[in-house]
Amino acid sequence: MSIEVRNIQKHFGGFVALDDVSLNFGSGELTALLGPSGCGKTTLLRIIAGLEQLDAGQVLLDGEDASARHVRERQVGFVFQHYALFKHMTVFENIAFGLRVKPRHLRPTEAQIRDKVHRLLDLVQLDWLADRYPPQLSGGQRQRIALARALAVEPRVLLLDEPFGALDAKVRKELRRWLRRLHDDLHVTSIFVTHDQEEALEVSDNIVLMNKGRVEQTGTPDAVYNHPATPFVYGFLGNVNLFHGRVHEGVLDTAGSRLEAPEHSATQDTQGIGFVRPHEIDIERYAPGAQGIVVKLQRAHAIGPLAQLELEREDNAQIIEALIPSERFMHMNLKEGEILLARPKRLRVFFDDAV
Repeated sequence: MSIEVRNIQKHFGGFVALDDVSLNFGSGELTALLGPSGCGKTTLLRIIAGLEQLDAGQVLLDGEDASARHVRERQVGFVFQHYALFKHMTVFENIAFGLRVKPRHLRPTEAQIRDKVHRLLDLVQLDWLADRYPPQLSGGQRQRIALARALAVEPRVLLLDEPFGALDAKVRKELRRWLRRLHDDLHVTSIFVTHDQEEALEVSDNIVLMNKGRVEQTGTPDAVYNHPATPFVYGFLGNVNLFHGRVHEGVLDTAGSRLEAPEHSATQDTQGIGFVRPHEIDIERYAPGAQGIVVKLQRAHAIGPLAQLELEREDNAQIIEALIPSERFMHMNLKEGEILLARPKRLRVFFDDAV
């Protein structure tokens, strides 16, 4: 099923939750709604589900206006952060619930229900837990049962609101890989809400990055990470170093250090900010006259494949974060307190009116 929202507006009193949001969600794709708390992503998900009424705009399912349809008519499966399982029912009964409350003329037979529940338990790899109760399960197991229950009614759309938010980091990582594999098998059009950048980048086909009720950027994980459209997107997706200065004829002058910005060769003396991710900074030993930013190595943390360096600029005391391969760090035999040169390998400049 394809999903489209057009010019969605939603207010809670004087608070603007969604401000003229228009989006297309491709059929069979897994899309992440990503952004900080309060940006509107859960409100948008609930409006698509029919759990929240919009103030203006349309929700279209397969091209048909579903804005006035009741949640039961939208054929949507919803998975909440805190599982929402019935504690007094067994795992089997939880999954069967949606099938048993269908109208009589649509309700499967008991034999069909048993067969379907066991197939779903096999799908989520928990068939051996059919007779257990939710309090007897781990958080990860409960979330997989919640997903099986949502799939039992054969939804045309699967909506997940922070599905792994209540789980610890290791279980989260395992479950998001499992969700990706499950989606590849089922190809149900799916939208999930998260504020975890790594989760969105790893799991989704497409990302919708939201801020203050508006869409900042949409695209594949590669596109939004490597080609951020706005300063907000750049700053939200991972760590970033900021270099304030003036751009003139392809050079950003920042506190006396000159950084190349060739794509702005026509710019004349304009205030701007250079954005550089830590892994895009190269480090060399200081040599008089060499191009770069003179820094002092304040702290180094070299555990694992990457060494994290905390560098202090000599000209304005700004702290710069850099990531270099641990092998290079060991080979250079860098010492805290040493004077170095930092040189951005890639610089993206935004001007003040965009920040």
